[in-house]
Amino acid sequence: MYEIMSADEAIRLIRDGDCICVNSFVGIENPTELHEAIYRRYQKMQSPTHLTIVSSAGFGVWDEEHNAERYIKEGAVDKLICGHFGAMLSTKKLVLEDRFEAYNLPLGCISHAIRAQAGGLPGALSKVGLDIFVDPRREGPGINRISIDDSLVKHVEVDGDEFLYYKLPKITIALIKGTAADRKGNITFDDMFMSGDALSICQAVKANRGKVIVQVDRLVDTPSRPRNAIIPGCLVDAIVVAEPEKRNEAYTALTGSFEIPYKEWHTWSEKIENVSTKPQKNSVTGNIIGKRAAQELRVDDIVNIGIGIPEMVSRYARKCGMLDMVTLTVESGGIGGFPVSGEAFGAMIGAASVYDMANQFDLYDNGGLDICFMGALEVDRYGNINAHRGPGAFAGIGGFANITAKTPTVVFCMTFDAKGLDVTQEKGVVTIRKEGEIPKFVEKVNSVSFSAKRAIENGQKVLYVTERCVFRLTPKGLKLIEVYPGVDMQKDILDRLPFEVEI
Repeated sequence: MYEIMSADEAIRLIRDGDCICVNSFVGIENPTELHEAIYRRYQKMQSPTHLTIVSSAGFGVWDEEHNAERYIKEGAVDKLICGHFGAMLSTKKLVLEDRFEAYNLPLGCISHAIRAQAGGLPGALSKVGLDIFVDPRREGPGINRISIDDSLVKHVEVDGDEFLYYKLPKITIALIKGTAADRKGNITFDDMFMSGDALSICQAVKANRGKVIVQVDRLVDTPSRPRNAIIPGCLVDAIVVAEPEKRNEAYTALTGSFEIPYKEWHTWSEKIENVSTKPQKNSVTGNIIGKRAAQELRVDDIVNIGIGIPEMVSRYARKCGMLDMVTLTVESGGIGGFPVSGEAFGAMIGAASVYDMANQFDLYDNGGLDICFMGALEVDRYGNINAHRGPGAFAGIGGFANITAKTPTVVFCMTFDAKGLDVTQEKGVVTIRKEGEIPKFVEKVNSVSFSAKRAIENGQKVLYVTERCVFRLTPKGLKLIEVYPGVDMQKDILDRLPFEVEI
């Protein structure tokens, strides 16, 4: 039976050595009051300690002085297992200093491994991750020198076919953020941007005889409608009521509490961008790449668009009238609306449906998308992509590996080089005024996020769209298939590549 507790009381349910699973998505829907309570207790008691924390998509708030960042910094955590670290500003720096063990697994594979635990299974099989960095035959999931746990990912064969087997530690504590708890303890997510892995996490924790702690905005007397109660009260141990953080009214568009027709998507997107501390960047190179990449869209396509330069695809899809003819999706579970970027990434304007994250990755893993548009840090002569780890920095693979593993058409949107690149375009003519200092086409990528070999075996169409040209993946490597007006093929492309390409 659940109890209503203060955050400080609820955190006493956590013991040293527990494995905590946090339901959040990059920078949204974090149970911040619970994290702050852990910090307060750790400061006072040096407990809980030796914690392991699991999160499919990470659990930061873009502020290293709040949420979990402070107790991680002070040493309460021994091990982190996350799909993405982007919103965890200090934590991702500490990882590279070998302060604690840290592992990066594909977001969808963590989500499915949590669901497996909920069903009493030790782990989950997946084709996702084969021949990229997480494959133990390559690098494995460890991010730093002390992360040597080889139990998380194994290469296995079943009925003559190869898979990766993802296995998480037994989850013993759930930290969840919900909207409201009714008098039976049922938890709804009505004002939330997503529900993520919430139900699977709670089921897994109860299967492991652990404790479920839920932070909500309010208590309500009226019982929830059965279909709206994402977490039944019988799975909840502690409910903490915390005053919700004040949000700009623009963010009300992301809760699904009122209908937003297609013609208003752009207006609401601009409102959110104007109040975001991480506004969307606009650039000539981004415009060129987005416009060309958007030409690959077809009517009725089911689509995923990555963050950064790929987001420009949606702008040009709207301009050419295609945006209303395709179905956009986002990893957190939204489908049929318009994904937002910046600090609210994971939320959607005008979504038709928002379901559990594991179900979204079922769609991605089985090839249910028609096309995806993704960013890239590096590409090599074979067409392999590094999208998750730069020199001295990393954000993590996120859903990238799941999205690109089986989607029939994969379009990488990237500049030819970076840091100082200056490009203009007038009347369709591209002029390279200054080259960037950091090449993106390299002899060998630092880490593999996307396997060209797998893509060829799967029969996927793979394009690499830049601000000056387009390459296509072939069994021999990259083939130059398009050079934009104004670009000198020899001087601006071939002479700047460290390898030969097919023409």
